[in-house]
Amino acid sequence: MESCDVLIVGGGPAGSTCARRLCDAGLDVMVLDKQSFPRDKVCAGWITPEVIEAVEMDCQDYAQGRVFQPFAGFRTGMIGGPQVTTDYDHPVSYGIRRCEFDHYLLQRSGARLQLGEPLRTLEQEGSRWIVNGQISTALLIGAGGHFCPVARQLGAKRGKDEHVIAAQEIEFEMTPAQLEQCRVDGSRPELYFCEDLKGYGWAVRKGNFLNVGLGREDNHQLSRHVTEFRARLIEQGKVPADMPEKFHGHAYLLSSQKQPRPLVADNAMLIGDASGLAYPQSGEGIRPAIESGLLAAQTIIQAGGRYQAERLQPYADQIIARFGQRHADDEEAGWIPEGLRRFAARKLMASTWFARHILIERWFLHLNTPKLERMLQG
Repeated sequence: MESCDVLIVGGGPAGSTCARRLCDAGLDVMVLDKQSFPRDKVCAGWITPEVIEAVEMDCQDYAQGRVFQPFAGFRTGMIGGPQVTTDYDHPVSYGIRRCEFDHYLLQRSGARLQLGEPLRTLEQEGSRWIVNGQISTALLIGAGGHFCPVARQLGAKRGKDEHVIAAQEIEFEMTPAQLEQCRVDGSRPELYFCEDLKGYGWAVRKGNFLNVGLGREDNHQLSRHVTEFRARLIEQGKVPADMPEKFHGHAYLLSSQKQPRPLVADNAMLIGDASGLAYPQSGEGIRPAIESGLLAAQTIIQAGGRYQAERLQPYADQIIARFGQRHADDEEAGWIPEGLRRFAARKLMASTWFARHILIERWFLHLNTPKLERMLQG
């Protein structure tokens, strides 16, 4: 039987970032993932300078043979309504392909990799976990996304009580003919908000690749919304008329929940999408996932090999300090008549000030969020 100090289930940005920090500290880390890398990952796919800094990415090195598209602006609006263009004099984010980005992070993590291996069995023997009857570990970390089996082991109950964002999207490399038809500017992702304010669609061009998708707070008639959104983009001449019809689905949790998933237990932790950390306004999960991996690693290192729940609790406390209370507020804006909310939304979405300072800089780029350095140094 193989043995390790820490076993991370899930090789995405949260798992690989945590693994790298732990390996640098001298721990023996293994990453288990049911898929082989590089693997397909549905995601609009852009990262901010804060993410680049957090993972200590050499941009010149990364751009060698990988998609790395600077974005210096956005186009935003309601579906079917006018769009507002917001431009900057420097790149404010970068388009990446998740199949490349995730593989890059995992390769350089320094961890031992068990890829193409799902978690089939999980048993606890004293203070150690036995995984698949073959791996013994002192600490188990769930980093396997919304459907992470470790989250289920720790008591997560997937279902109607969870505030889930359901999305469908497609990413494909355009042919020369499709490139000529595509009117999405490679320097400006386009965001289109649903009229009922329960989701938004996007069209993101990254070099020769185009990513189109739509996500909503519930999955009721999601396929219909996606089909209509695709048809509208084609009708407007934004995307090639022969772009693929079959979109791929995924789901993720927002950071505020009626029953938040537990973050720590004896000899176990959850990070990234497995714990539910996506930003509520944008649904973006890459930065929260990476930061949760770094915060978890700091707590693990400070625990000094003793992984009782109370010694791992500082991680949970730091997640709340970083992302806010995880319990959803029962008193939402439901008292505002829907018609008034839609009217106000149309007015706000057409405002250049709102688009720049609230929609882009606060909700999507999170320029008001302090860097993580201070918490990691504390």
